[in-house]
Amino acid sequence: MSVLPDMTRGSITVIGDVMLDRFWSGASRRVSPEAPVPVVSVAGQDDRAGGAGNVAVNLAELGVSVSLVGLCGDDEHARALRDCVESAGVRWNVMPCAANTIVKLRVLSRNQQLLRMDFEESLAAHANDLFVRYAQQHLADADLVIFSDYAKGTLELIQPLLAHCQTLGKPTLVDPKGTDFERYRGATVITPNLSELEAVVGRCESEQALVDKASALRESLDIDAMLVTRSEAGMTLIQGDQPAQHFSASAREVFDVTGAGDTVIAVMAGCLSAGLPMPEAARYANHAAGVVVAKLGTASVTPSELQHAAAGSGPEISDGVTSEEELTDILAALRVAGRRIVMTNGCFDLIHPGHIRYLRQAATLGDLLVVAVNDDDSVKRLKGEARPVNTVQDRMAVLAALEAVDYVVPFAEDTPARLIELLAPDVLVKGGDYTVEQVAGHESVLSRGGEVAILDFVPGHSTTGMINRLND
Repeated sequence: MSVLPDMTRGSITVIGDVMLDRFWSGASRRVSPEAPVPVVSVAGQDDRAGGAGNVAVNLAELGVSVSLVGLCGDDEHARALRDCVESAGVRWNVMPCAANTIVKLRVLSRNQQLLRMDFEESLAAHANDLFVRYAQQHLADADLVIFSDYAKGTLELIQPLLAHCQTLGKPTLVDPKGTDFERYRGATVITPNLSELEAVVGRCESEQALVDKASALRESLDIDAMLVTRSEAGMTLIQGDQPAQHFSASAREVFDVTGAGDTVIAVMAGCLSAGLPMPEAARYANHAAGVVVAKLGTASVTPSELQHAAAGSGPEISDGVTSEEELTDILAALRVAGRRIVMTNGCFDLIHPGHIRYLRQAATLGDLLVVAVNDDDSVKRLKGEARPVNTVQDRMAVLAALEAVDYVVPFAEDTPARLIELLAPDVLVKGGDYTVEQVAGHESVLSRGGEVAILDFVPGHSTTGMINRLND
């Protein structure tokens, strides 16, 4: 297994169209009386960096030192975008202009996108010689430069920028847009998707036709390499006189392709800056795409996720044991796929037949079962200093090995109310002599239209009873 290179010494400048990806989310329980559309009670807002900003954030997640250069307005949306970028560790070198900041607003309910609204105007008039000189000032310290073209006008004068990079000896990677690839002449690498390539060279009826047409285009534009992303068919790397290399798609399930191209070019660039050869960098980029399309919205890939994906073991989840952060992304993607999520919680110190029956019953209430487990300190507070008998790591490992359980996650509080609010299950299950109102987290689940189920424990089985018998 190859080891993911250390990218923390790399320095990359990203130049291109920056935009704010804004998500409004809330419950939707009725249809509007004014038109046959759902009414969403907006309860939350999530802002993320889009376009070139998402490329920069992806690089920062990999540990690369990143500078973001582009154009945006001097407005509230620009300030929100800057917060997103800088909180990820990216240097904000975006030049303000008289245009409004580009915003893509998505409305979601239960993580299903219902509507997207774009607020944008062309930035071409502002991408003048002044901007070219401004961008050139941020190239000196870069190992290489990425141009992220979303056809919004920031790269109207990309040719003098490419020429300046050539003068400085800086490799350049371009994520292209449109049908005029002549403007990318002299780039080191371009990363079109298959539709973008076919818009330039015509339909590729076969894999060989793709290779032939892409090779001819690469040579005509004096480009060193072309990485063609082909969705479920994977990727193809065409490089000089070397044979074309094909990489099979690594995604197990595709939930959202938003920003996948950003991740591909970011990982490709990060690997090249760390000294990997082109084919190896393309291989990692292909695996990164497989990880990020399983996440909801504009997203990035972590070094550990990338290493595990490249090793063929998928996301870094050990037999279902995961963290809050990882599980949040997993469940968001599963909701988009229409999966019904069941959640329960407990100490589960010594697993007995009552637990097994209870978990099996809980699992039948949906498509997958999440078990939240009290950490060791919270068990001590609830059960006394002599507990737990087993550490939280051991308890989670045993639970994850059960056929009924899909994911296991720890929590540190005395109740899982906060975690339930975060994970937003469709069904919350509790065992024992409870009423719905006594179950921690019931308000959060019911307010979103979910349900709370009370299951009976099997009489004669309890952890305390097992411990007492052992001490007799």
